[in-house]
This record gives sequence, C-alpha cells and structure tokens, in this order.
Amino acid sequence: MANKQPLPVSGVYAALATPRRSESMEADAAVLLEYLDTVTHTGVDGLVLFGSTGEFVHFDVAERMRVVTLAMRRSRVPVLVNVSHSTLAGALDLAEHAISTNATGILLMPPYFYRYSEPQLLEFYQQFARATHGKTPVYLYNLPAFTNPISPELAGQLLESGDFAGIKDSSGDYELFRALKSLRVRLPFALLVGSESIYLTGRAEGADGIVSGVAAAIPELLVAMERAIRSSNFEVAQRLDRHLHEFVAWIDRFPATVAIKQAAVSRKWKLNDFPFRFDDDTQADLAAFHNWLSGWLPSVLAECNEAAVLRT
Repeated sequence: MANKQPLPVSGVYAALATPRRSESMEADAAVLLEYLDTVTHTGVDGLVLFGSTGEFVHFDVAERMRVVTLAMRRSRVPVLVNVSHSTLAGALDLAEHAISTNATGILLMPPYFYRYSEPQLLEFYQQFARATHGKTPVYLYNLPAFTNPISPELAGQLLESGDFAGIKDSSGDYELFRALKSLRVRLPFALLVGSESIYLTGRAEGADGIVSGVAAAIPELLVAMERAIRSSNFEVAQRLDRHLHEFVAWIDRFPATVAIKQAAVSRKWKLNDFPFRFDDDTQADLAAFHNWLSGWLPSVLAECNEAAVLRT
C-alpha cells in the first residue's frame, strides 16, 4: 500500500533538552520557552520535545502534556512530539494531546524497559495506528540502546502499511540505515538519522535529515553542516563533521545527555540539572570537559559563522 502520510520533516530537528526545577520532577517551563527561542533563532528546521535528549522518562504524562501545550504555543517552527510510553494507553493519551496542539507529527518508540518479541511489537504499533486513525504523521523511533529494537523487517512491515510517515533511526548502525534506504526504492517515507556519527554519510546517501541531540546544545554546527550539504559544499561539510565527531567522542564518557546539557550550560543556558549528584571521578571528568569546551566551542562557532557568510 502506498504511504498515505505527507512527508513534512527534513533538515535539522533539534531534540531539545528539558530543564528541570531544582530537586523536583517538574520541568521549568519558563526556562524551556526561553531556551526554545534561542535554539530556533539559530536556523534549525524544527524541534523535538521529550525525546531521549529531553529525558522524557523523568516526567509523568500530565507534566509532559503541560509542557507540550506551552511549547507548541511558543514555537514558530515545526515540532515533533515524542509520545513514547511503557504502555499503549499512555502513548495514546500523549498522542491525542499532541494532536490537539497541532504538532507537526509524533515519534513513537517501542514500549520500553520490558523485552517484547517482534510479533508483539508489530501488534503494539498496529493497535496504535488503529486508535489514532491517521490524525497526524507518526514516525517510528528506533533507539535500541535503551529499548526494544525495530528490525529492518519490522520497519518494512510497518512502513508498507501506509500508517507511518517514516522512521527516526538512532541506532548508529550503518547497515540498518542501508536496509532502510533500500526500502525507499518502493516506499515513500521520511528517513531521519538519529545518530550524529552517521549524519553526513547518511545525508549524502539520501536521508531526509537528522533529529539531533547535539543540536540541543550546539545547533549552529548542525545547521551549518546541513546548509553546506544542501549547497553541495562537501569540503565544508566534512570539516564541520570532524568537529561534530570530536564532540560526540565526549558524549560516550558520561551517562546519556550529560555532555549535551553541560555544553549548553557552558553557553549560559539553564540546563544544569542532574538526576543525582555524580561521584568525584565523574565530577573531575566534567571539569575536564568544560576546560576542553572553553577552547573548542568558540572556534567551532566562529567557523560556523564563517561558513554562513561564505554561503551568502
């Protein structure tokens, strides 16, 4: 069956972090809105709320809905909302709310924490599709490091149904990317890279764009790369990609999102919250990271600005 959904998502979508009130499970909505404006002004094509970089697992359903409502009123660019939940009922509640706010689309990973078989995951997605009745584009969200993986076979079954607009693959698995790419020979769907490590290669080989956690802290770098790719200036794109890999190398030294949020903190963005206080060795590593950033970040931002001037 031909895919019935539009393909509105392309370019750089910044997966925003979610500022949290000190010693609280509540998001700091006022800070989030200011931060949202700052990232938007760098030229990103869109935003993602409550993805993995947004640490959605720290917030209950009501809090996620509250913040999405406020952010959707504020945003002047397209917004995808991650509605993933450990249960179908939770995902549907979040989806109905996102639809009511006129989100551009929704992201849905498999139910997390518990392991499910592929037939069970297929049933989960089919039930979700029946319940939402094509009210908004739904994008599969593959994040195998933290939940059940979406295999090429399962992705093919779901995308062939016409009920899903595309897939965001955060596996970083180039072979999986190639398998998804081959599906597009016969199926129209949006293919979004979710791992910066293969962004340049994937984009050059036909991916529509990236949902980037790094863009939550250094959106200028991803925007500059995207514009260089669009203008076929691959020398600039490759040079910027080397900087991106330098940053990605630091990400793996810490728990997920820590390096991204601390890079934002180095820019005076109010994202300096942790799920708990880290040990002394980690604190020392964070100090080394900030020391590295103090030299690396200004030069990279200057290079991004220079690339922008050259394109004009």
